Amino acid sequence: MSTAAYINDSEFNALLISETIFVVDCTASWCGPCKKISPYIDQLAEEYEGRAKVVKLDISENKETANKFSIRSIPAVMFFKSGELVENIVGVSPYETFKAALDKLL
Repeated sequence: MSTAAYINDSEFNALLISETIFVVDCTASWCGPCKKISPYIDQLAEEYEGRAKVVKLDISENKETANKFSIRSIPAVMFFKSGELVENIVGVSPYETFKAALDKLL
């Protein structure tokens, strides 16, 4: 089973350039709600492997990206297409919400 890998700010910036479609879960180890959606993000990573890149970003350690996209509350799951932020789902949502947002981009 594949899980969503953790990336840092510089890896994020590289993804903006290299990946057509990707999802970033802005999370933190101290965030309770983030732990609730973590399995959903891992499920997305597995289900969409080869079609979309799904990653996690710990905003406690990577403030540049959080500031750049004005992330004020987490979990915040950002959906990118061709380097553009097209959707940002903040808070705990069911798996279907994340899946539907990703399906729209494919």
